[in-house]
Amino acid sequence: MTRAARILGLTLLGLGVTTSALAQDPLQPYQMVRSLQLVQDRLASGDHAALPMQNKLLEMADARFRASKSDDFKEPKNLRALLVYGMSGGNPATVKGAAGRIQLDETNQAIVDGILDYLGGQPGPAIAALQPIDPMTLSPDVGAFVALIKGSLLAIDDPVQALKLLDQARLLSPGTLVEEAALRRSVAIATTNGDAARFAQASTQYVERYLLSPYASQFADSFVAGVVTLHMALSQDKLADITSMMDTERERVIYLRIARRAAIDGLNELSAFASTKAVPEDKGATQADDPRAELYASLSSITSATVDDIRAKLKTIDRNRLSPGDRSLLDAAQQITQEVVAPPIPAVFDLPPSTAAGSQPKSNVAAQEKAAAASDQAGKAQATAAPDDGSDLPPVEDAISERPATETAAKPPETPPSAIQDAATQPPPATILPASANGGSDTTDAAIADMKRKLDKIDLLLGASPQ
Repeated sequence: MTRAARILGLTLLGLGVTTSALAQDPLQPYQMVRSLQLVQDRLASGDHAALPMQNKLLEMADARFRASKSDDFKEPKNLRALLVYGMSGGNPATVKGAAGRIQLDETNQAIVDGILDYLGGQPGPAIAALQPIDPMTLSPDVGAFVALIKGSLLAIDDPVQALKLLDQARLLSPGTLVEEAALRRSVAIATTNGDAARFAQASTQYVERYLLSPYASQFADSFVAGVVTLHMALSQDKLADITSMMDTERERVIYLRIARRAAIDGLNELSAFASTKAVPEDKGATQADDPRAELYASLSSITSATVDDIRAKLKTIDRNRLSPGDRSLLDAAQQITQEVVAPPIPAVFDLPPSTAAGSQPKSNVAAQEKAAAASDQAGKAQATAAPDDGSDLPPVEDAISERPATETAAKPPETPPSAIQDAATQPPPATILPASANGGSDTTDAAIADMKRKLDKIDLLLGASPQ
């Protein structure tokens, strides 16, 4: 007997249903749905073996509701069970067919309509149907789901009200999959709303209670995005307090994901902090033990630290242990540091008269070709790194991997034909004289301009990389 089958047997026994009873009379709909809820609560607590049993119970409940008659719903518990079934992942067609055989009052009809619209991907009609329904006036099993659905629907248009509804869902159904979902969605809404305090509170409660849930990877996505978005309002000490409740492996992966996102967004302090925290202190490890931590730390300081030190660190990274996307980031970073230390190409007026009048020396031509090749390689690395979504990093859970948004660089507007024609008839621009040709100019202008060009290239690289 499989573990899932044992769970079902124990669940039915807990409801007072024996094997002989099953042989004589079919289970009532409310008994099946109650069994489904118990299994889902086991899922929320981290019992992943209950997942197949959830699917089996959904199939059994679907068949039972399809075969039900109007007399079955004279029992109020069966009617509530139909509503809970629909909001627990049930078949919308089954809910619609069963509801059509029942004479519903106004409140229950509105709930059915809202459920069907919500499951059918029609948020507008769903909000309109559920708007007059107060979840706190319903029975707790139905009210919790109604509050959860309403909170999810209002997340964009009214995040403050959405958070209140999610709190009601948690109050009506503590310790269940409903509370797990409510907390998980509260984290994302608090980020959108810019509420760092609520973000930290919901994250702490989720990590304490539901970190082993099969849906915890969705929480990890929202948590990483929230830390990066709210980095100005969320202290590093608070972040460390939340992650300290995780096991070592989950904490390490979370910090690696934060370090990557922060480095790409140019959040140097956060990236450096996360890169350091990604190394387990109790094992005496260093950043070099994980090439990703070393890479992200280098990216965060590429414009501020000594270039020679960064080049040395980048050379020690084992590219064979990186994903294709991170290899592209490594290649681009190496090209940029190489260009920063490359000697400037002398202007035409700095060359001897014979050279200025004719062709440039081979060394200058080689230097120009090398710089052009470096720029082309950096551009290719940007294009390669852009579609990477960080899915190569070890997932916090098996359900969903990181899905950061990807921001692509906008294409430059095409030059109108008239502008192209005008440019063709204009004389070439005058060559800018070097500082030595003008005694009143600052001799550092050329170096500053060259450095600004390189920093602009870094900004472009980070802007085109995955968020």
